[in-house]
Amino acid sequence: MDDSLPEPLDVIAVGAHPDDVEIGCGGTLARMAQQGYRTGIVDLTDGEPTPLSPGPEVRLQEAQAAGQVLGVSMRQTLDLPNRRLFDNYESRVALAKVFRFWRPRVVLGIADRTPMASPDHWQARQIIDAAVFYSRLTKWDDQFDNLPVHRVSRQLWYPLGLQTLDFPTGGGAFVSDISETLDLKIRSVRCYETQFPPEKDRVFRMIEGMGRSLGASAGFAAGELLISATTLGLSDVLGSLCPREGLS
Repeated sequence: MDDSLPEPLDVIAVGAHPDDVEIGCGGTLARMAQQGYRTGIVDLTDGEPTPLSPGPEVRLQEAQAAGQVLGVSMRQTLDLPNRRLFDNYESRVALAKVFRFWRPRVVLGIADRTPMASPDHWQARQIIDAAVFYSRLTKWDDQFDNLPVHRVSRQLWYPLGLQTLDFPTGGGAFVSDISETLDLKIRSVRCYETQFPPEKDRVFRMIEGMGRSLGASAGFAAGELLISATTLGLSDVLGSLCPREGLS
């Protein structure tokens, strides 16, 4: 390994704005951290300007506090423009550099459009897909500050819409067990006091309700829906679906 590079991360979750990852897959990240995996969050923008925030410094403080609640090893904010986020070459390269630097095995990103919410989410989805591809391209080192080529092993998507019953499709959907971390997920979202004042308390009811419903559908106390970008395969069907007592 290049001595100038840090220890690799196991997982990087990417959002368009601070709080996207917490809402979409915060419970899963917290559970992974508890299991000893090295996790990270990348926010493509700082989310500013936004109506109730006094400025980017406060929003970044909220993001750092939320990351600490989830136990992430790294949180990074890219210098891309909020409200004007577009899938373009420069955005793709900026994120691909992060992947080449931190070398995650798994990347999580926003699953689809979020009608009646920020269009940045859909642009982020496309940027993430392209950056995963760019990260593994050879003979293009000069475009990526000569960072080493890195192939992401698995790409997952997390739905972000809380006010729809329609879920995106992909190579395979599954529910991640967040029974032990739902409270941490909600605590991490509550770190964004500028985004979720008391009059928006319904957001927390929706997050908990969605988590409880998804969990119940899979036999857990709480869960998050994740979607694989490619087909999922099981080499041990019985062992995967019905793990032995004490091995789950």
